[in-house]
Amino acid sequence: MPTHDLVVVANRLPVDAHTEPDGSVRWVTSPGGLVTAMESVMRGVDSGAWVGWAGSPGEAPEPFEADGMQLYPVDLSAEEVRAYYEGFSNGTLWPLYHDVIADPVFHRTWWDTYREVNERFATAAAQVASPGATVWVHDYQLQLVPTMIRTQRPDLRIGFFNHIPFPPFELFAQLPKRNQVLRGLLGADLVGFQRERDALNFLTCVRQLLGHAHSHHDITVPGIGSEPARTVTARAFPISIDTQAVSALAEDPEVIERARELRRELGDPKKVVVGVDRLDYTKGIRHRLKAWGELLNDGAIDPHDAILVQVATPSRERVDAYRQLRDEVELTVGRINGDFAPIGRPAISYMHRSFDRREMTALYRAADVVLVTALRDGMNLVAKEYVASRPDEQGVLVLSEFAGAADELRAAILVNPHDIDELKTAILHALAMPEDEQRTAMQSLRRQVLDNDVQGWARSFLGELEAKGRPDEPAAAPLVRLAQGSAPSAEELDAALTAFASTPRILVASDFDGVLAPIVADRDAAAADPQALSALRELAESEGVNVALVSGRALEDLDARTGMPLSVVLVGSHGAEVGALPHDMDAGTLDGDALRMDEDDQRLLESITATLEQIATKHPGAEVEVKPASAVLHTRRARGRGRINATEAALEYARSLPDVKVTPGKEVVEFSVVDSSKGEAIATLARACAADAWLYLGDDVTDESAFGRLGDHDLGIKVGAGDTAATFRVDSPEEVTGVLERLLALRRGEG
Repeated sequence: MPTHDLVVVANRLPVDAHTEPDGSVRWVTSPGGLVTAMESVMRGVDSGAWVGWAGSPGEAPEPFEADGMQLYPVDLSAEEVRAYYEGFSNGTLWPLYHDVIADPVFHRTWWDTYREVNERFATAAAQVASPGATVWVHDYQLQLVPTMIRTQRPDLRIGFFNHIPFPPFELFAQLPKRNQVLRGLLGADLVGFQRERDALNFLTCVRQLLGHAHSHHDITVPGIGSEPARTVTARAFPISIDTQAVSALAEDPEVIERARELRRELGDPKKVVVGVDRLDYTKGIRHRLKAWGELLNDGAIDPHDAILVQVATPSRERVDAYRQLRDEVELTVGRINGDFAPIGRPAISYMHRSFDRREMTALYRAADVVLVTALRDGMNLVAKEYVASRPDEQGVLVLSEFAGAADELRAAILVNPHDIDELKTAILHALAMPEDEQRTAMQSLRRQVLDNDVQGWARSFLGELEAKGRPDEPAAAPLVRLAQGSAPSAEELDAALTAFASTPRILVASDFDGVLAPIVADRDAAAADPQALSALRELAESEGVNVALVSGRALEDLDARTGMPLSVVLVGSHGAEVGALPHDMDAGTLDGDALRMDEDDQRLLESITATLEQIATKHPGAEVEVKPASAVLHTRRARGRGRINATEAALEYARSLPDVKVTPGKEVVEFSVVDSSKGEAIATLARACAADAWLYLGDDVTDESAFGRLGDHDLGIKVGAGDTAATFRVDSPEEVTGVLERLLALRRGEG
């Protein structure tokens, strides 16, 4: 699979599928501002990619190219669309982040799906990013993705931009999974927001809920265990529009003529007032209609002289709150028209449909006043589009102070849309504004919009990310020789085993759980396949062969479960404990007294054990295992969501232990006060027995430290799924037995 220097990750791909009359599918570029911004940015990089959902539930299309961008679709099932997108994203986060204008709904199953889908997006991005590449993640649907990417690819420079508001602490604190969301965002090097107050809200939440210190816009994020701390920057980058494209449309003679035609179709009123919104409860459409209806009722507006045109683009029509809003808006429009519309034309012209860019620009040119009365909005690009559409420097913008655009477009008539009287006054002021006053205000607005376009926004963000996120010595990316689901053929594995078996001196080493013994809920019930153990014993007695078992289990436990002879080296606690050595191993090379614990280490281990036991008590079924140099939280038997919650609590605790090695594994988190790894153990064993090549079998993330050390003649065999640095893959412990027996036969010359 090719890799790319810049990877954009967003909920949707930048294209829409159009079905042709012959049934074929044609991909058409979406008209959104983000797409426009990234098109120009990606033209400046050698290789750009976009990861996102194609828009239809079911199996994702194969990767394809469109407009010079390589697109990587992510699949979503119909149930995932319901729970991840309609549920947690738009039923929980959207209302909470928009000042709880509507009540947020929280279902734990929504959260589970949100987390699973975010993991899928993160994995897709990590797989297509070049070493040291930049990954830019977008919006509230993917807030867990930055940390998930960082876990897989610490070499990447990661940015996140939140296109909607970020709520104040008092509201965000209501989110049940608030800390997980914050930690997800803090995986980025740079977190961008529309407004300065959004960035400040985020900084406050990080300080209050996670306890992380920050100076100005820089947050110090502690590392897990012995990992170094990181600095994350959070600040505002107000998004804009493609002003050049909008301005060009506004000067098009056909568009200008269409604007005149629209006014004629509306009955040539003296004033045309326009509202353009997605049909969403955050946009203040109901407040706008109420104000207009009262102005008509007061006699302040003559329906013969002025008309309100309301465009409400369909939005999330499968969500109950949006269906209810549509019913309310249409009832209100019908009532006002019934009460006030003159014969032959409405008091409000309401359109519940989408308009293409040319028609919308013509409508902006036809409008004397545009109302942007959002109750809460990250930016609201309608305001900027209207300004860019008025090269004649006429027209008035009435703008909610709760829209992000209000920070920049100060020459608009700013209004609190919750105050209906203030909104009515603002509308009357706009309708009565003289042309010279309109021109002065519009000149100021146009300078702001034309000087700060969407390409400038993208360049500003990526420029700071490049400066912020590039370490002096970039961390090496985790080595991946086999991606998830990929594996050489059985014939290729057999050929490799044949070549390995002919090597004069070899080391054969294996993990225990998940490799020799199947994973079981009760770790005390784990039992290795007797045939696998027998093959290892016989290999250990063969000329030129050394055998080792390298496990996360304590040495004493490993010995009791395997009953291996002294010819097999036992290594426990991820390399921290080493058993007796056979006579043909150099004890001087391999320090048999690898485990060294002083009094401070012992006290630290006791403190860690006590804390992990508290976590286990809060999550029934979780267990704590104490080893000579480490304490391990096992979550496999935890009930319900206790498995995930206990693991998150342990990893959060790990951030307070800078001198401890913390190793998350399959439903375990190990805290070791002695720095050791399976990879270091294998390398030392290979030196001690002067092996010409070695074979290692493992199944867990802790085994990757061994796979990452493979030389040209060594073999690494991953048991099970997942990205790995191993060179081969088998599916189960049963296949491991077959591999060991095949190697034994080959070594004996029986192949």
